[in-house]
Amino acid sequence: PVRTSDKTGFIVNRLLVPYLLDAIRAYEEGVGSIEDIDQAMKLGCGYPMGPFTLLDFVGLDTTYYITHVMYDEFKERRFASPPLLKRLVMAGWYGRKSGRGFYDYSDPEKPKAQKL
Repeated sequence: PVRTSDKTGFIVNRLLVPYLLDAIRAYEEGVGSIEDIDQAMKLGCGYPMGPFTLLDFVGLDTTYYITHVMYDEFKERRFASPPLLKRLVMAGWYGRKSGRGFYDYSDPEKPKAQKL
């Protein structure tokens, strides 16, 4: 087990949430496509999945809620929800559980990145 103090976000979310939100911001700024950013993090960091695949797996609605809790606590931009995340959640695109998120899961065997 890992011991941590009882702080908002504990260890994992304190590090993971800014990473996921930075991936969305990078996409919004045209740094790379959804597929390219996912692939870069898998190959470059050895992660089992890229940030957009992980966002869809966790749930965009869940991530959106977590960003609000963490931003309310810390008031730091790195925890602020990017506009694209809000738009997807408001449209009911929650990721795998709704069949759409950053990827379209019409064919679960071959998810296709959305053109957002």
